[in-house]
Amino acid sequence: MSDLPNLDHYWLPFTANRQFKSMPRLFQAAKGNYYTTIDDRRLLDGTAGLWCVAAGHGREEIAVSVANQLRTLDYAPAFQNSHPLAFEAAERLAQYMPPGLDRIFFTGSGSESADTALKIALAYHRVTGNPLRNKLVGRERGYHGVNFGGIAVGGIAGNRKAFGNGLAGVDHIRHTLDIGRNAFTRGLPQDGGIALANEFEQRITTLHDPATIAALIVEPMQGSAGVLLPPVGYLKRLREICDKHGILLIFDEVITGFGRLGTKFASDYFGVVPDIITCAKALTNGAVPMGAVAVKRDIYDAFMANSPAGGIELPHGYTYSAHPVACAAALATLDIFATEKLEDRAAGLSTHFEQVAHSLKGLPFVKDIRNLGLVAGIELESIPGKPGAAAFATYLKCYEMGVLVRYTGDILAISPPLTIEKDEIDRIFSTIGEALTTLAAEGEAGLDPTRHLKNEQQWVAHQQEIHQQHLILEHTA
Repeated sequence: MSDLPNLDHYWLPFTANRQFKSMPRLFQAAKGNYYTTIDDRRLLDGTAGLWCVAAGHGREEIAVSVANQLRTLDYAPAFQNSHPLAFEAAERLAQYMPPGLDRIFFTGSGSESADTALKIALAYHRVTGNPLRNKLVGRERGYHGVNFGGIAVGGIAGNRKAFGNGLAGVDHIRHTLDIGRNAFTRGLPQDGGIALANEFEQRITTLHDPATIAALIVEPMQGSAGVLLPPVGYLKRLREICDKHGILLIFDEVITGFGRLGTKFASDYFGVVPDIITCAKALTNGAVPMGAVAVKRDIYDAFMANSPAGGIELPHGYTYSAHPVACAAALATLDIFATEKLEDRAAGLSTHFEQVAHSLKGLPFVKDIRNLGLVAGIELESIPGKPGAAAFATYLKCYEMGVLVRYTGDILAISPPLTIEKDEIDRIFSTIGEALTTLAAEGEAGLDPTRHLKNEQQWVAHQQEIHQQHLILEHTA
């Protein structure tokens, strides 16, 4: 077992820091579909990191590309200058995108991509002579990162309530989850999509002048909120409504991009082409932070045609836009996708993945199972007064048993690397099933986090004891 680092100084994101530091889950290495924990145990990665390691961990091709780039050109100014790899990466990504979305703006993350897309949408209407189109519409339970624009159009209250008023001029439409009608649906729900999409038109017609709406932003499949699937026809109808009223349609594909649904993008899966796509995560296989926004060529051309000669067409960007090392990682990742056809691989595994995921139906706590491509959401019954307790305990139990899953509220989310094997898929879901059965047998006690990860807790206690001894020695010296 490696020494435990000093845990005092790092403030972990989206984490209960005090709880984490009482039983730290730390990784020291990763290869293929597995992590190695700091106490030298192998952990099957059921989440592709945070949806991002689509091609599996420790890819030598990416490591070599990044190392060579660091030795050649570690950084180039992003403003008023650039480097050849930025244009090569943009061209390659444009070729990977759905037809027409071939103008690329690079960012450093999915959050930055969302805010960039919103700013492009607002600025586009201004440069085309429609400055009154300044309202944005998102969706309940939507997740578009954590910058102010993203949390404004996002529909997760917990991500907004601590930070004040946020952006004005934002509305939301209803999310797509209807467990009462569609529980345990395999793949897309068949009913309700058109009516649900029509509510968008109702809302903007009744509460707003449609001519004031700049853009609608949605995740084709809502991932971070717990795998919420669009009913059949829903996204196509949204596209029709946006076209009818001159509203830009933005797909946030930070999670669904790069093979997750068995196609390059969810846009390809659903046969719906938006005006703007945001992406990140698997763009570099999670190796280097990077995001991108792809826009239709006529949007880009409008900025070029309607801006003063010699002027900056879009006053927006980041120090690390098209960072040379990130571009190298992206190109290496796109090469892997092209060579190994990971999208096709995901599509080929999706039926088995679906069957195994739904085998959990009828087990303790299981309220609903949702799946599409290589994504599954397992919604658990919420325990009165203890929201999220069952999912958190299941996550800890699976970790103990050597499988990493993700929990959000009362939902477990499974999204393994696209390099996953069938027997590993079996192991992920059988481990979840065993964990749920064990927790149910233990009753109230099984929900107590301190009953899990005893090794990690002993580790912390030992380190604290050593720390106290050092303090005593320093005091008596």
